[in-house]
This record gives sequence, C-alpha cells and structure tokens, in this order.
Amino acid sequence: MHPALPFRVSDEAVLLDHLAGFPFSTIAASVDGRAVVAHAPVIARRLAEGLVLDFHLSRGNALSPALAEGFHAVAVSLATEAYVSPDWYENRDRVPTWNYVSVEVEGPVTALDEAGLVALLDDLSALEEARLLPKKPWTRNKMSPGKFEGMLKGIVGARMTVMRLEGVTKLSQNKPEADRLGVISALGDHPIARRMRDLG
Repeated sequence: MHPALPFRVSDEAVLLDHLAGFPFSTIAASVDGRAVVAHAPVIARRLAEGLVLDFHLSRGNALSPALAEGFHAVAVSLATEAYVSPDWYENRDRVPTWNYVSVEVEGPVTALDEAGLVALLDDLSALEEARLLPKKPWTRNKMSPGKFEGMLKGIVGARMTVMRLEGVTKLSQNKPEADRLGVISALGDHPIARRMRDLG
C-alpha cells in the first residue's frame, strides 16, 4: 500500500466497486516460510459475520494444500497502470513514476465447502457473462450431464475474512495542474488518462 495519504482510498463502496469491476486478483501468502502467489477472480460478499472475499484455486496450486489449516493472505486487484515520463511535466525537475489504481484486501483464509464453491462459480459466471450482453449468458446447465461435477474435483474454494480493505488511486493528484495536464495529454486515450480526467 502506497504510504502517501493523498493516494489512499478508504471508502468501502468505492473499493467494492473496484473489486466488482476488476475481480482478477493476485493472492499472496506465506506457506511453511515460503512466499506463495496465486491469481484468481474474487467476489466480495457481505455476510452476517462481516465482509468476505471468495475465490477458487486449482487443486494443484501451491496455496491449495494450506487451506486445510488456513492461512493469512493479501489479495491485490490492479485496475490499470501507466508509466509517467518526467518529460511530460511542465516542471522538468521531476523523476519517472507510475500512476495506478489498486485495491488490497487482507485477512485469514479458510476452505469453502462444496456448496459454497458451486455458489461461487455460479455467481462469478453470472457476473462475468452479464458483461457480455447481448450474448445469451452461459450457465453450467449447458454442459453435458456429470461434466461439471467431474471438473469440480479439480478445484478448491476459499474464503478470506476481510480484516483490512484499502485502495490506492495514484493519478498525479499531488502534482500541479499543468503537470497533470501534461501527463493526460501524453497518455492520450490510455485508461489512466481517462481516470485522471474523471478525477478532475
């Protein structure tokens, strides 16, 4: 998490919108003293016991065996990023940097049971298929009988209990307007430039 306060985002609604829009995340944990990383789409859910982050992994993933006992992890969703050249600033006494938008989620991770895993997969598919409209949504009912259940054996479901939810929106907002406008102009139609324009 970037230490500079102007870039920090704590508004839960904004952070959850980010995760819904950019669900594919990096999950990092320490297992038996070794740093392990996995990549998975996540779904944030509000349950009676609080906010959770559900995801699934291949059974062959290095994190999967650790689910039996549970582990502590950090999930990071990076929306978009861009290199920023000092040549784009009006003030030439600057150094290169990166602008980016990201969210970090931290907490203990435990295994989901099979019913929870199936619900996760159905919900995840529904969310992603909705982005493809007007295409008729895919559902597992389109699969041959027994095929989904067979493939289900190759993955495990996981649930992170959210203890920390924070974001970074680093879009040159600490720079003078002339420098910001220079970056926006140079980046053109890049998603970071669009975000900078939206930020005002």
